[in-house]
Amino acid sequence: MTEQFIGTNGIKLHYIEYPAENKPVLLLLHGLTANAHAFDGLVAKGLDKYFHLVMPDLRGRGLSDKPAFNYSLADHARDILGLMDHLGVRQVLLGGHSYGAFLSTYIAVYYPDRVRKLVILDAAAEMNPNSLEMLGPTLGRLDKTYVSFDTYLDEMKAAPQNTFWDESMFSYYHADVQFKDDGTVNPYPNLANIIRIATGLGAEPWKETFGKVKQPAILINAADNYTMDEPLLPDFKAMETVGLMPDCRYVKVDGNHQTMLYGAGAIQTVHAIAAFAG
Repeated sequence: MTEQFIGTNGIKLHYIEYPAENKPVLLLLHGLTANAHAFDGLVAKGLDKYFHLVMPDLRGRGLSDKPAFNYSLADHARDILGLMDHLGVRQVLLGGHSYGAFLSTYIAVYYPDRVRKLVILDAAAEMNPNSLEMLGPTLGRLDKTYVSFDTYLDEMKAAPQNTFWDESMFSYYHADVQFKDDGTVNPYPNLANIIRIATGLGAEPWKETFGKVKQPAILINAADNYTMDEPLLPDFKAMETVGLMPDCRYVKVDGNHQTMLYGAGAIQTVHAIAAFAG
């Protein structure tokens, strides 16, 4: 495994690479509040045995030289194409989780010659690809203020179906907690930008966009509630999304929006991606 920086489109882009000769290149894009380490759990379950893996940092929570959430899908797409050119690969398997699934789909539609197959992981459980009807509960959680950091951690650990939030993960996903002068904590100071991006995604004609995907695709969906007992991408919406694409299969795995990457469903997720890649 190597971690590197490249210059692309005027920024410094950080990425993690698991190089492997004679294996297909799989480029994975993370969600809104993660970084290049978001897929460490899938690597731990053996994803690197099947692919030459590349995992870039899309925005400022990671190490890339880019302000958090301040870039559009089109800007991010250009960054990914720059990374592909840097790696010397013309075409890849492209996949993403949550926001990364939107970005992957965008690239597949608008740069179709660069994507061989499309892997959609829980396509925006917090921002349904066809509507914003599931956004309210999520924004309520993001804007919540906790009386202390310990109470915040306790609530996350006590959430239903929690097999994800443990001490080892907080360095990745809680690096930007906001400690206020009165001792209270807000874990996501970038809420306004999340709303802006989510609203922009909601305005996109995503039913039309998914319908334009020509590559073989797979949508892997988690079966259980999100860690904070919020809805994930429900079956009927996932099936609707699958039905919009001419060549897409649907796989459901154990776990929730996060544990499909780290816990209960991670092994199933790895096997589903490997089988799909052929």
